[in-house]
Amino acid sequence: MEKKTILVLTGSPRKGGNSDMMAEAFIEGATSVGHEVLRFDAGRNTVNGCRACGACWAKGSACVFEDGFTELAPLLAKADVLVLSTPLYWFNFPSQLKAAVDKMNAFLKPVCPTPLKIKESVLMVCAHDTDDDLFDGIDRTYLQMVHYLKLKDRGSLGVRGISNKGDVVSTGALEKARDIGRSI
Repeated sequence: MEKKTILVLTGSPRKGGNSDMMAEAFIEGATSVGHEVLRFDAGRNTVNGCRACGACWAKGSACVFEDGFTELAPLLAKADVLVLSTPLYWFNFPSQLKAAVDKMNAFLKPVCPTPLKIKESVLMVCAHDTDDDLFDGIDRTYLQMVHYLKLKDRGSLGVRGISNKGDVVSTGALEKARDIGRSI
């Protein structure tokens, strides 16, 4: 198995919550088979939304505005695999994670000195609600991202009906996240 560099990008502002636990389980699985894992907690960092100013890379970094993306950009440049682990907010990504994903656009600019080498991705999502169509919005957004970036989708894990910290433990999702990590 080829050793890969995996970036786990989390979306929860709640430290130690269910999606954080899923991210940790994935990381355990991935590191157990020798992959290098990087982590960036977008939900607990300040990554402002893209301003569409067109000045990407003008000052030598991905974005001319300094925020948490200044730290995230080198991790994106190094990664072979992108894993998104997040709670569901109004049928999609939390705004903190969405801002980080939006700013990835800098890596698609012709002036980008280090184009993304990410070729694979994973989505892990948890939610309080239990509706059948609950994940339609985030799934569609994720699949569009996979298509647009020409990524290989390595799987998705959606967990319904969990709210309180630790609820995910009784669902079997943590072992599934470990399995996905081991399978990369």
